[in-house]
Amino acid sequence: MLVDSHCHLDFPDLANHLPDVLQRMQENKVEFAVCIGVNLEDFSKVLAIAENEPRLFASVGVHPEYTDVEEPSEDQLVALAAHPKVIAIGETGLDYYWHKDKPEWQRERFRRHIGAAKRCGKPLVIHTRDSAEDILRVMREEGADAVGGVMHCFTENWEIARQALDLGFYLSFSGIVTFKNATIVKEVAQKCPLDRLLVETDSPYLAPVPYRGKPNQPAYVRHVAEEIARLRSLSFETIAEATTDNFFTLFQHARRT
Repeated sequence: MLVDSHCHLDFPDLANHLPDVLQRMQENKVEFAVCIGVNLEDFSKVLAIAENEPRLFASVGVHPEYTDVEEPSEDQLVALAAHPKVIAIGETGLDYYWHKDKPEWQRERFRRHIGAAKRCGKPLVIHTRDSAEDILRVMREEGADAVGGVMHCFTENWEIARQALDLGFYLSFSGIVTFKNATIVKEVAQKCPLDRLLVETDSPYLAPVPYRGKPNQPAYVRHVAEEIARLRSLSFETIAEATTDNFFTLFQHARRT
């Protein structure tokens, strides 16, 4: 059994073919997946997909790349997260690749997400790009370790990984770990404690080898797990079992059905 801990099934590349996507998941023994919210305007679509499929869960949040969208309040996030299908707060975090001036509004939005997660007792799904030092600083300042979460699509070095792990967070690896030149990601995937490891697709993006450059889908998370197993000289079954157990340990509001 596998779990895709991060995908975007409401995006057109997947939403327009959802029955086929779910069938491919089943064929590849991907039993569960999390449909990640990225803005409030489309959250109803995310939630509807999760409500209609027992194998799917949802998260609620506003992605740091999104500027011209409704700004969430902490109270609003807490209220939306009360739905039983919502198992996490996010996708949240900081992205200085697209916003190179490191605007304070991003940090304030991130702080509200952490506050909401602490209030509702659901973990965080954190996005970081060119912002690792500030991410960790804000996490410490706001006490994110009280609720925990996952550093999704992890691409930072081992020192950043170690600090995130010290805060009680999990590391999730995407199809990037299968890319030939992803040396740093492969190294961290080898070193990450087995009980803090998750796998994801971030589909429809970042398809793993041998599908690189094509639209991604949750079924392909199997290739991520296989590569991590190879890197760690472990069986695929060991990685599949560990990452599934880790998922349900972290996301305690998710229920195996």
